[in-house]
Amino acid sequence: MQKENLTFNDLPQVVAQLRDEVMGMRAMLSRQQAESSKPVKENRHKPMTVEEAIEYTHIPKGTMYMKLEDGTIPATKPGRRWILYQDELDKWLETMRRNAVPLTAEEVNEAILASHKRKPDKHDWQTETDINPM
Repeated sequence: MQKENLTFNDLPQVVAQLRDEVMGMRAMLSRQQAESSKPVKENRHKPMTVEEAIEYTHIPKGTMYMKLEDGTIPATKPGRRWILYQDELDKWLETMRRNAVPLTAEEVNEAILASHKRKPDKHDWQTETDINPM
């Protein structure tokens, strides 16, 4: 409603219109903030040539072709050329690692508890009277 001269009788209608516009802007702003706060996930499943894979992994050319031929490195050969995918190459590199990824303290504790099969001896248990004698 666009009027040059507003009267007192027009005031409720103008205030309602302003309220609707402000609510619409607030909803639009919250949608934009929600979209911008989502992390943008990089597409790592992109095809690579052998030369790009050699540059990415720093594996010598002869070793790369040898591993491609025997199927050690995950790749496809739909025609005359090999196609490798970066995410599959990353997974392969991670599984071929000699030194395992360091575990967090929680993972170390879980591994220790899972490997511990012997029950404690009842004679080693401390009772409350042992701790606080009366």
